[in-house]
Amino acid sequence: MSSDSGKTVTSETLLNSGKAWNGQVIENYPTGKPEITLMKMTIPAHSELPWHTHPIPNTAFVVSGSLTVEDKFSGETKTFNAGEAFNESINIAHRGYTTNEPTDLIIFYAGAEGMELSIPLPGEESEY
Repeated sequence: MSSDSGKTVTSETLLNSGKAWNGQVIENYPTGKPEITLMKMTIPAHSELPWHTHPIPNTAFVVSGSLTVEDKFSGETKTFNAGEAFNESINIAHRGYTTNEPTDLIIFYAGAEGMELSIPLPGEESEY
């Protein structure tokens, strides 16, 4: 496809997966009236998010910096850098943390009206 200026439109699939970063299979979408949320999150350098879970499928894209995601119970971690996307786990306690630079994320949530996007573990603050 070309535009009037003769330039070609391109596209790139950033993520196509039915699994979360830790291998968890995403089994289904929530029932109810669909509600899509797209969020930009900025996490300062040397910061960690509180332990939390997500009740719905969501995908994050790292715009800048890097984010390490940590599973609370298994201790498994994985670092995602600028330009990478990943599916977050559902109903599994985890957190993200940064190192020497701030991180910007774009996060897509596939939820249903009235559902929370993130649920803090008891005693933890809200993620946002």
